[in-house]
Amino acid sequence: MIIIPARLASTRFPQKVLVDIGGLPMVVRTAKRVAHLDRVVVAADDEKIVETCKAHGVEAMLTSTTHKSGTDRIHECATILELDDDELIINVQADEPFIETDVVESLQKQLKSLQDKGEEFIMGSCYNAINDEAAQDPNLVKVVLDANHNAIYFSRAKIPYNAGGGAQYFGHIGIYGFSKKSLKEFCSLGDAPIEDIEKLEQLRAIYHGKKITMVKVASTGFGIDTKEDLERAIEIFL
Repeated sequence: MIIIPARLASTRFPQKVLVDIGGLPMVVRTAKRVAHLDRVVVAADDEKIVETCKAHGVEAMLTSTTHKSGTDRIHECATILELDDDELIINVQADEPFIETDVVESLQKQLKSLQDKGEEFIMGSCYNAINDEAAQDPNLVKVVLDANHNAIYFSRAKIPYNAGGGAQYFGHIGIYGFSKKSLKEFCSLGDAPIEDIEKLEQLRAIYHGKKITMVKVASTGFGIDTKEDLERAIEIFL
C-alpha cells in the first residue's frame, strides 16, 4: 500500500502540491510515478487536492487539517481504509515527482524482510551518498547510521562534524515505510523536543528508542522544497 500525504498550506511553498509539472499537478505526477507498484491513495487536507486527484484518475480522500505531520495523516488514511495490522505501508511524499520506482521497491523488500524476521516495530527509510557541498544544504536532510544500518540521528545541519577528516555524508530520501501496527504505535508516541527543533518527524521514533532501518540506494531524484527546485523540475520536462 502506498499513501501520499498532501497538504495544501505548505509553510515554505504554499499550494506546491498542485503546481504544474510537465502538464500534471505535482501530487498527481508523483502518484502516477508509483501507481504500477501497488495501490496508491492520496491523503489530503483540502477538498481541492481530492478533486484534482480524482479528475486525473488518482484515488484520494479527505483527512484532518490538524495533523502535526504527514505520518499522522497517513495513519488516519490507513485507519479509514481499515488496513490489517500487518499491511506494509509506504509513505511517498507528494513533492517527490522524480522518485525512482526501484527506491520504493528496495524499501518494500527491506520491510518485508523485517516482517519475516518477526520484528515488533517496523519502520524504514532510504538514503544515498552525497558530497560535501550537498551536505551544507539545510533543505537536504542528513542521516548518521549505526553498524546495523539503523539511523542514529537526522539533521538539517551538516553531520557528522568533520573534526578528524574523511567524513562521509549521507542524504535522507523522503520516503518512509511502516507496518500498519508500527504506524499506529509511532503516532501514539509523545511529542519529541528534537522533532520540533529540527522540524523532522522521524526524530520522534529515535527519541523514544525505536529503530529506523535505512536502505542505501542510488538516487538522482529530488524533492520540490523551493521555487528554485520547481524551476529545475520544469526544465526537465521542457
